[in-house]
Amino acid sequence: MPADLLPFFGVVLGLLLVAHMVLRRFAPLADPTILPVVALLNGIGYVFIARLASDVGDAESLPGQQATWTAVGIAAFTATLIVIPRIKVLDNYRYLAAITGIVLLVLPLVPFIGREVNSARIWVRLGPINFQPGEFAKIALAVFVASYLAEKREILQQARFSLGPFTLPEPKHLAPVMVAWGVSLVVMVAEKDLGSSLLLFLLVVVMLWVATARVSYLLAGVALFAIGGWGAAMRFEHVQDRLDIWLDPWADPDGVGFQPVEASFALANGGLTGTGPGRGEPYRIPEVETDFIFAAIGEELGLVGSVGILIAFVLIVSSGLRIAIGTRDTFGKLLAAALSTLIGMQAFIIIGGVIRIVPLTGITLPFVSYGGSSLVSNYVLIALLLRISHDGAARPDLGEPRSDQRVTERVGS
Repeated sequence: MPADLLPFFGVVLGLLLVAHMVLRRFAPLADPTILPVVALLNGIGYVFIARLASDVGDAESLPGQQATWTAVGIAAFTATLIVIPRIKVLDNYRYLAAITGIVLLVLPLVPFIGREVNSARIWVRLGPINFQPGEFAKIALAVFVASYLAEKREILQQARFSLGPFTLPEPKHLAPVMVAWGVSLVVMVAEKDLGSSLLLFLLVVVMLWVATARVSYLLAGVALFAIGGWGAAMRFEHVQDRLDIWLDPWADPDGVGFQPVEASFALANGGLTGTGPGRGEPYRIPEVETDFIFAAIGEELGLVGSVGILIAFVLIVSSGLRIAIGTRDTFGKLLAAALSTLIGMQAFIIIGGVIRIVPLTGITLPFVSYGGSSLVSNYVLIALLLRISHDGAARPDLGEPRSDQRVTERVGS
């Protein structure tokens, strides 16, 4: 272990204590489950990052950098709770949130500041600062989607014309879906970022279903993404490579399939209870501290530790959906559902990529993987979720209008 691990670990624990005190001060009625579970995930991630640091040849910098990013994340968490005294404030900035989200998504394509790392153009460099703007774009777009659907949900529930087996509203009201489809394809093709593309589109489609209770939106969304993905796979080599690696990584185990093959060996080596922290060989996996940290946890903590990580994410998502159900304001209800969906989908996509139930993507495991952009943006996301929780508890539900009932039922489902 790094010689200076204990001081850094003490700093991380102190920062999490600060987050608890801030929450008690500015949102004392918020859900008591979410922040402790986030602290658990952050702590497990930090321990494994410090453990992997010496094996990946960066023993001195990784623990310190992750502690620094944790401090920035807690600062962003604090600022979010202070600057946004009521979640309804964000409803007034719907289109600003949309523009901000789209600008952040396409920012890596701008010459001179956009950077390509590991074949994906998802990084931006502004002076000495490198970050992934897509991590913050997802929150801005979640605000827009929740605000838009809170106003348009009744219109979107009404079928106006038929398209094959589907009955859909007027095309002008489907503009957000088509824009999300187009932006997701741009992200997938131009930035070579399958993970963010899938996450963005799933957010819009799932929220349409939650707001309207129409299964046709889910089916149409799946069809649209399948068409776009198939077209991209036929025309762009990097998309086809991801599919080939997913279907058969053993076709080239020493080349493009090396990461998933080594991850499979690591998980198999872990067995039920794992090899024990520090006794495995996860360093054989390239980029293990970011994309594949779940494989390292699976090897050294086994199936028991892996299921523990899954349970932690289930607790966060279920708490978020409980917050959505208990919130009277429709915008807050939909935003809580959107933020919970983002956390759950991101965890599913990256864990599913490691265990090969979905194609491999380059997104991170929230609060666990090494990386500043992901850690900071997810702390902002959690702060927004806790703000909604506090607002809902401060103003108990006195009975929703009948038009909100379907939203509550879909969130509960």
